[in-house]
Amino acid sequence: MNTTPSSPLYSASDEVQPHIGATTRAPATGERALVLGGGGSTGNAWLIGVIAGLFDAGLDVTTADVTIGTSAGSTAAAQLAGATPPELLAAILAAAPPPRTRPVGTGRGRDMTRTVVDHLERRRAIIAASANAADMRRRLGAAALEMDAASDGTRQEQWRATVAARLPSQRWPERTVLITAVDARTGDPVAFDRHSGIDLVDAVAASCASGPPYRIGDGMYIDGGFRSNADNADLAAGYARVLVLSPFGGRTLTPPEWGLHLETQVDELRARGSRVETIFPDADAEPMFGANAMDPSLRAPAAQAGYDQGSSLAGRLADFWR
Repeated sequence: MNTTPSSPLYSASDEVQPHIGATTRAPATGERALVLGGGGSTGNAWLIGVIAGLFDAGLDVTTADVTIGTSAGSTAAAQLAGATPPELLAAILAAAPPPRTRPVGTGRGRDMTRTVVDHLERRRAIIAASANAADMRRRLGAAALEMDAASDGTRQEQWRATVAARLPSQRWPERTVLITAVDARTGDPVAFDRHSGIDLVDAVAASCASGPPYRIGDGMYIDGGFRSNADNADLAAGYARVLVLSPFGGRTLTPPEWGLHLETQVDELRARGSRVETIFPDADAEPMFGANAMDPSLRAPAAQAGYDQGSSLAGRLADFWR
């Protein structure tokens, strides 16, 4: 296992200085960017479903010049590097638990739902106490480091094994994949790629670290969704066509004046010349996200909902993507 990140890719914002030891690079340019947002376990399943639906309808978006993955989206991006969309969808549906017999938020998955709610409440409190986005990231990092200090130290390897088991391949793909995270000590945003000198598993584990931080070498990292929002579509700047799949529907807990909302990022991309399309879960599927995002019994229906959406949208998106 390679544990020393040599050059995490950094996309600077006006308020943050480059990550210590990072290599700053010229802004990327290209034709097509695929942005896969965060959204928990159900969000990951929905992303796979949408991409599989598009694929089966004749539109393969996995050929993007860059794929930007955040949290659950980082897992999806890595999974797509080692298996086809139909294979990933079939695995989700085959692993489906028995049908739910009680309302969403009760029975199976209830404990995970409570954990997500507690996490959201803690994050809201930190946001309320923060002066701006950089301050928020520093506070989130400090809170994560406190959790790590109080832990028994066993979570790191357990979490890595969990993430590794989700990936069909643990090798970075040749095509460009960016995995977002945040430095827990400084609050600086980072994005890892195949040139960063770390394993793909570690990059994904860091991007999905919404509780305690994840250690890579001497660095400590937290969830990429803390960078700006759950999507980080601004990293697609410079690409002619940008397709954003957002399990949370572009929502963020931060104040509008911070400029972190997906809508703001989409407006900025379009102002710079990019054509942008967004896909959000249908209204009927919304109860499977948010507080219920970690309920394993909802993965199969979330994937099916995504598949149905992808199938129906493929025709409309064909000219845009091709």
